[in-house]
Amino acid sequence: MSQTATNRPPTAKIPSVQDKWRLLTLGIPLMFAACLLMFIIHISVGAKSLDYQTIIKAFIDFDVKNFDHIIILKVRLPRAIIAIAVGASLAVAGAIMQGVTRNPLASPSILGLMSGASFAIVVALGVFGIFSPYLTPWIAAFGALCAAILVLVIASLAPGSTTPLNLTLAGVAVSAFLGAIISLLNLMDEDNFDQLRVWLTGSLAGKDLNIFYIISPWLIISMLMAVILSRKITILGMGEDVAKGLGVKPTGLKIQLMAVVIILTACSVAMAGPMGFIGLVVPHMVRLFIGADYRWVTPYSALLGATYLLAVDIIARLVIAPQEISTGIITALIGGPLFIYLIKSRGR
Repeated sequence: MSQTATNRPPTAKIPSVQDKWRLLTLGIPLMFAACLLMFIIHISVGAKSLDYQTIIKAFIDFDVKNFDHIIILKVRLPRAIIAIAVGASLAVAGAIMQGVTRNPLASPSILGLMSGASFAIVVALGVFGIFSPYLTPWIAAFGALCAAILVLVIASLAPGSTTPLNLTLAGVAVSAFLGAIISLLNLMDEDNFDQLRVWLTGSLAGKDLNIFYIISPWLIISMLMAVILSRKITILGMGEDVAKGLGVKPTGLKIQLMAVVIILTACSVAMAGPMGFIGLVVPHMVRLFIGADYRWVTPYSALLGATYLLAVDIIARLVIAPQEISTGIITALIGGPLFIYLIKSRGR
C-alpha cells in the first residue's frame, strides 16, 4: 500500500480565483509595456531609421532646426498616436459586438458599421463637398447607425429573426452593397474621388493630430463606458433570462453598448478610413488566453489592438521601403489567415 501511494502521481494544483486575478492584473502593465515598446519601435523605423537617443532627445529637448526631430514629432508621432487610438477603438468595438450578439463573427467590418461610416463620409465629401474635421465623426456615426439599423431590419425579416448567422449574412450583404455604390460613385467622378482612393484602403500616412484632438474626448468617453459596462456584458452573455434575474435590463444595455460601438467605429473611420479584421481578430486572441470575463477582455482588447495596429503599420512601411502599402491592406492580408488559425485553435 505504501509503495502504491508513493508511486501515485502528484495531483496538480488548481489555480484559485485569487491567483487568476493576480495573473490577469499583472498582465495589464506587461501589455502596456509591450505597447510602449512597439510605440518606440514604430517611431524609430521608416524610410530613415532613427536611433533611440535621437527619439528621446526630440521629446526632451526639441530642436526646430534638427530635421530628425521634426520627422519624429511632426510625422511619426501623430501617426503612432492615431494607430494606437484606431487599434484600441476597433478592438474594443469588436469585443463588445461579439459579447452582445454572442456571435464570434461580429465586428464593425463584418456587420456593416464600418461600410456605413465610410459610405457616409464618401457621399458627404465626394458628392456634397462637405469636409470638416468637426463634422466628419458625426457623419461617420450617422452612416454607421443607419447601416446597423439596416442590418437589424434585414436580419429580422429572415427565418429565425436576428440569429448570429442572419446578422452576419445581412452585414456582409449590406457591406457589399455599400461598397459597390462607393465604387460606382468613384467611376462616375474620378477627379473628386481621387483624394479618397487611398483613404478607402485604410491609411495612417500623412496624418496630423488635429483630427485626433477633436475626436479624443468622444474616444475617452466611449472607452470609459465600455469599461463601466463590461461586467454587464459578461452577464448578458449568459442569456437574457439570466441577465434579467441578476438585475440587468437587456434592451437598455444593448442600446448603450450599440452607441459605444458606433462612436468607436465612427471615430476610427474618421481618423484612418476603414481598417478590417482588427475588431474581428483581436478579441478572439484575447479570449483565447484571458477567457470570457469582459472586465478583463475590454482592457486587454484595447491594449492588444493598439499594439497590433502599431506592428501592422510597421510592416506596411517596411515591406516595400522606401514606398509603403496602405495599412488597411496589410491588416486584411494578416488578419484573414490569422483569423482562420484562431478558429482552428478554438475548435481544437
